[in-house]
Amino acid sequence: MNNDSSSRIVLALQQWMNSAAPGSRLPSTRSLVAAYQASPVTVQKALQTLTAQGLIESRPGVGTFMRAVRTARPSDYGWQTAALRSPQSVLPSASNTMRDVPNNAISFHSGYPDRELLPERLVRAALTRAARGDAALSRPPAAGLPELQSWFAHELGTSTLAGITPPQPSDVIVLPGSQSGLSSIFRALVGAGQPLLMESPTYWGAILAAAQTGVRVVPVPSGPEGPDPAELARAFEETGARVFYAQPNYANPTGAQWATGRGEEVLELLRRHGAFMVEDDWAHDFGISTSPVPVASRDDSGHVVYIRSLTKSVSPAIRIAAVIARGPARERILAQRAAESMYVSGLLQAAALDVVTQPGWQTHLRSLRQQLLSRRDLLAASLRQHVPQAHLEGLPHGGLNLWLRLPDGTDAAKLARRCEDAGVIIAAGTEWFPAEPAGPYIRLNYSGPNPGAFPEGARIIGEALAAGA
Repeated sequence: MNNDSSSRIVLALQQWMNSAAPGSRLPSTRSLVAAYQASPVTVQKALQTLTAQGLIESRPGVGTFMRAVRTARPSDYGWQTAALRSPQSVLPSASNTMRDVPNNAISFHSGYPDRELLPERLVRAALTRAARGDAALSRPPAAGLPELQSWFAHELGTSTLAGITPPQPSDVIVLPGSQSGLSSIFRALVGAGQPLLMESPTYWGAILAAAQTGVRVVPVPSGPEGPDPAELARAFEETGARVFYAQPNYANPTGAQWATGRGEEVLELLRRHGAFMVEDDWAHDFGISTSPVPVASRDDSGHVVYIRSLTKSVSPAIRIAAVIARGPARERILAQRAAESMYVSGLLQAAALDVVTQPGWQTHLRSLRQQLLSRRDLLAASLRQHVPQAHLEGLPHGGLNLWLRLPDGTDAAKLARRCEDAGVIIAAGTEWFPAEPAGPYIRLNYSGPNPGAFPEGARIIGEALAAGA
């Protein structure tokens, strides 16, 4: 009988709620007992049934209320079209190199080294010590921790030529990764609508930063030995540009290292045109058969604005880099950084400094050189065996990537899709060109996971290419 009475109360309350406003308060338990001539236990059972159905909710000390039922409807963001207006520049889509992929895939696409190539023990210990120190609770200086500024200045100073004044710690600005630094530098030194000379092909992130900043990119062809000085001079003269972005050592994506003397030739052009070069030394720690010598080590007049990153060599979780600039250019860049992020996490700065000043850091770098050598050579040999119709444009002396030229007429994007269907993830070379691609290319990272699968991955790429991608 109690069950029958409980069901009767449930039906009655459902009918009442059909005509009540959402969120209405139900009569009290005492009122329901009196209205339906039922026991308090029976009324509670009825309320529990309605609660389980999601129709009511109890608010302790307040009462029982109907749930506000939300009617599903499509979102309408049409008003934003008028509010946002047309974008000043069309930004490239996010790079395919940043995609997450299944663990069982053979990954050649990423721009980051595999975890086994990182100094994990040093990083974990450094983060623990940093968390216990003052850096965990204090605001660092806008330009960075003085000790970290000193380390970056010393690193460049060790390769500075005799007769050249080495950089000072006060020339250093610590960055939350080099990507945000590129945006700040382009804003400070180039400006929206102004020309920026850029090696082609080049780092996709620099192309993205240029687009986001609104500068006008002017491609300068660059080969295995760097840009042709005559082509660079012509670009300066024709455009009136005052900034040139370049990667003299182990360029992304090609792995190219400028020929001996090329840096001095470019410096002479910079002096003649009163221009800057933004030197991106992202792969400084990834030398294999050579050691990088920054162009900045030959300049003390402020023509070279030098960027060095620790993100890839220390840990992707510790996004720390620095820009070394001299003169008024440094102040303009610092002002841009202050407007964008005020300061860089002191905790991450302290951890990065801890890692690179441990004796184990140099031991790690020596081991890393050997590991990159074996991985590079394994992938190159696998490509020669399984993808003979493609051309490897030079075996890089350092860095993380091989740059593979495909046969004319190959659709690199179609090849990437076909390889992905077979479980191999590659990056089509299109996004590394600031203008139209000079041909069909793919970039293959040899520092990714599971190097034992490199031959199988190369075999799949060769089969997909032979199938007419």
